[in-house]
Amino acid sequence: MHTIMVMGGGFVLLAVFLLAARLRGDGSALTLASAAKWFIPAWFIGAAINMAVGVLTAGYSVADELPIFLLIFAVPAVVARLLWWKWGR
Repeated sequence: MHTIMVMGGGFVLLAVFLLAARLRGDGSALTLASAAKWFIPAWFIGAAINMAVGVLTAGYSVADELPIFLLIFAVPAVVARLLWWKWGR
């Protein structure tokens, strides 16, 4: 359940990036593509923090947390990459 909630947080963060780009920029497709591009490293940091919390406070090993980290990072990042590709053309 925690994994789904954290991935949901990633999608919320992606929506915040896109909304901020729409409000601050001109609302063009290239502006939204840029927001999706900037989301990916920000989400990597967020997912890494989640992994660090699991390792440092919950007592899981890095080997236990790494597959979960990859899943948590990859799902929203792939969606962002698809949006970046769609709007960046």
